[in-house]
Amino acid sequence: MRSLEELAAELGLGPEEIAPAGAGAGKVSVAAVRARANRPRRGKLVLVTAMTPTRHGEGKTVTTIGLADGLRRTGVHAIACLRQPSLGPVFGVKGGATGGGRATVEPATEINFGFTGDIHNVAAAHDLLAAVADNHVYHGNALGLDPARSLWGRTMDVEDRALRHVTIGEGIAKQTAYPSSFLITAASEVMAILALARDYRDLKERLDRILVGVTADGRPVRAKDLRAGGAMAALLRHALEPNLVQTAEGTPALIHAGPFGNIAHGTCSRLAIELALATADYAVVEAGFATELGAEKFVDIVTPTLGVDVDAAVLVVSQRGLRVQGGAADADSGRPAPAALREGLANLEQHLQNLAALGPPAVVALNRFPGDSAEEGEILREFCRRKNVEVVDARGFEQGGAGMTELAQAAMRAATLGRTSHPLCPSGTPPLRQAELIATRLYGADGLDESPDAKAGRERLEAIGETTGPVCMAKTPLSLSDDARRLNRPKGYRATVRRYTRSAGAGFTVVYLGAIETMPGLPAHPASDDIDITADGTITGLK
Repeated sequence: MRSLEELAAELGLGPEEIAPAGAGAGKVSVAAVRARANRPRRGKLVLVTAMTPTRHGEGKTVTTIGLADGLRRTGVHAIACLRQPSLGPVFGVKGGATGGGRATVEPATEINFGFTGDIHNVAAAHDLLAAVADNHVYHGNALGLDPARSLWGRTMDVEDRALRHVTIGEGIAKQTAYPSSFLITAASEVMAILALARDYRDLKERLDRILVGVTADGRPVRAKDLRAGGAMAALLRHALEPNLVQTAEGTPALIHAGPFGNIAHGTCSRLAIELALATADYAVVEAGFATELGAEKFVDIVTPTLGVDVDAAVLVVSQRGLRVQGGAADADSGRPAPAALREGLANLEQHLQNLAALGPPAVVALNRFPGDSAEEGEILREFCRRKNVEVVDARGFEQGGAGMTELAQAAMRAATLGRTSHPLCPSGTPPLRQAELIATRLYGADGLDESPDAKAGRERLEAIGETTGPVCMAKTPLSLSDDARRLNRPKGYRATVRRYTRSAGAGFTVVYLGAIETMPGLPAHPASDDIDITADGTITGLK
């Protein structure tokens, strides 16, 4: 492994601009990022997205890490930009989020288990605001905050469905018990704010704008009204600094922030991306879920904040995933099912059209799994030839960067074509119209309906001037539609808006299609069953 000093020097960072933050990790000062981000942009932005995933994912993280390694092997400077893993998936279904095989970021165990403490600081800042709000009510409630209509619950970074709906205030003198809730920390608006903040001033201003609740007559109460923003920002002082680590091959990697891929934008921090673009030839950024979610949000929410566009997109697919979309009953077994894969190509076609609608040129990365068949691979390649899209085998898991140089060269070719991304909706488009355009153009819906409760909620937000900016669509990632049971490329349906919430500090309106849980639950056999520690302190069993 390379030393932290060597990694920092590759990025042009001086010793005073980076501080050690545990084994193998360093914190880059916000001032150092801003000093470089204010210069003319150096690097190209390559966004890694995917087809509709199975519950286990299709390998975006492995591809992102392997692609950065592959680019470095071609002789260019590259940085992988990833979200920090949440303990929810670590202990739940997916396990860790540091790649796998020979395409990993290190130190993987520490990154998956708390890392530099950023997520814990986000939880502390979130819960501080909840405590300050309750304390304000307890001590006379001068603002008239209605506890029964609170918009701000509490958070923790493990999956616990029992805390989705709770009652708080029981047994406290002078206080009436009222309903509240918990969400997982990745779903906290504080996490989204951390990922979008430009600097400390912007961080505090965004935190101050958070909608905590309303008064009995509907007036908004914000964190600023409760004088909580400053203390929250203080808790996040070091969390705002990007984390510098490396891949197993020594390629620099920035792992910073972890906003939920549904009710937030689902990618690493603005500061990490700005630093990568300023110091490397290629910033390889992973987006959450598939093109209709992560890629759309990156283009519509993140790039306007960054002030830069996506130069090329890498679309990760797998034979397993295509078989699932094609209806194969036992797609995870690895047994070839060419007919199902052919059917599943309709899903890939929609995702290619989505990227075309968003603008950047696309390269298809076939993430190779054990049991993949040559016949199915040729079916996919022939399909891509007909669509005039380059497809490349991605063997990062098995071979590391050596198995990704062909993909690296394809991504570089795409990034020089001069076709960059552009937001799907013009600035100022009303939220319902934005949601309708996304649903019809990227999901394939015939139209978008709005439930009566959703309409009333939107009108309440409009009344307080809180519907400006982009929308953030919240729906199942397991289907292009708003129904997880609809596989492949659903047709002949209308999507329905169930409710709206406002992330005022993050600057977007969340549009919910279907039921989205912000506090997931553990499965029958969670990944935590296999995690243990040895006598010498080594963690074992992490997926």
